[in-house]
Amino acid sequence: MSRTEVPPGTAKAVRVAAGDLVRVIDVEGGQVGDVFAFRDNGTEHHSAAHTRAANDSLFPALGESFVTDQRRPILTLVEDTSPGEHDMLIPACDPARYAALGAPGHRSCAANLREALEEAGLSFTGPTPQPINIFMRIPVGGDGRLSWLTASSRPGDAVTLRAELDCVVVVSACPQDLVRISDAGLSPLAIETVHNGGTRS
Repeated sequence: MSRTEVPPGTAKAVRVAAGDLVRVIDVEGGQVGDVFAFRDNGTEHHSAAHTRAANDSLFPALGESFVTDQRRPILTLVEDTSPGEHDMLIPACDPARYAALGAPGHRSCAANLREALEEAGLSFTGPTPQPINIFMRIPVGGDGRLSWLTASSRPGDAVTLRAELDCVVVVSACPQDLVRISDAGLSPLAIETVHNGGTRS
């Protein structure tokens, strides 16, 4: 069985058809991943804000769909072997975030996204969409304050998403190592794709 390795701090893109399954695996445990999904023409993409409105929920739940900025389901969370802590509130890290943290030039999920899309032959020039932050723990307190906690995912934990539209899925093994959202530094993720016919690539 072949799979796409996502080295620490980088991103990879995979093309999938409606009905395909995309499994994102935390290889060593404790690694946050930013997941993005785009239609092939780059004009429609997953939207965390629209998904929160569609599901009446702040965070992803098993069986629920992630919708696009045109309010169409693009991915559905069909399996989760992790503790189930994922985020849809925090934007992708970007160069401005690291400059504010005193680390200009640091790798970011925003830059990783564009690199991965370019490698996949898809051009995107708009603002960086807010991602699905898998394995990321950002609970909301009773006072409305957010807590930035370290990921609790274990080695081999995975989330499986079913594509509802033909799309390009990008997974970034988040390079954030200045705020300890990932455990014990940065580590890789992996992507497995299960196609309609049952083969994997």
